[in-house]
Amino acid sequence: QVQLVESGGGLVQAGGSLRLSCAASGRTFSSYAMGWFRQAPGKEREFVAAISGSGGTIYYTDSVKGRFTISRGNVKNTVFLQMNSLKPEDTAVYYCAAAASAVATTTPRRYDYWGQGTQVTVSS
Repeated sequence: QVQLVESGGGLVQAGGSLRLSCAASGRTFSSYAMGWFRQAPGKEREFVAAISGSGGTIYYTDSVKGRFTISRGNVKNTVFLQMNSLKPEDTAVYYCAAAASAVATTTPRRYDYWGQGTQVTVSS
């Protein structure tokens, strides 16, 4: 069982930055691929970024490429999402997820554990 706790969300003006963190329980963190997803009001949950267990493979959705950076620290069992040049359309609840495989994936159903989410609001 893996427990995930996100932090770092908040209210920011367009063009600003936020850094989300996700702390994971467990002793085999490096064997889990990690992902960030988001869900805006009235919309389905969508993929944002994913990173493999080793950190060697990374995927981003097109709308955040060049603005968001996913990284992980396997010593402290933490995954990060650095979000720069934020836009109002980035407003959503952001969720951290862990897959019981070290292979990075963009598919929500391949993730086995989910955090409770953290709200990100970008004002125009």
